[in-house]
Amino acid sequence: MTEELEVTTMSEKGQVVIPQSIRKELGIKPKTKFLVYGRGDTVIMKKLELPDLKKEWEDIFRLMDKKELKLSEKQIQKEIAEARKANR
Repeated sequence: MTEELEVTTMSEKGQVVIPQSIRKELGIKPKTKFLVYGRGDTVIMKKLELPDLKKEWEDIFRLMDKKELKLSEKQIQKEIAEARKANR
């Protein structure tokens, strides 16, 4: 991991360029999401790792097939609605 300090400037729109060397090292590409925390004169950005939802669904369906579990469309919609309600 690079330990050299880099300097960047904020634009009029509040945009900050992350230096290329850091983007390459951390695998940061356009549309990457970050958690941002500010305290005093310090700003911390952490790359947000989102789960691969397609892979998660494939794993769920593979498990269902293995256990020969079959859900109807109505059951799936009910489970989705309950999960959304729980997350509110």
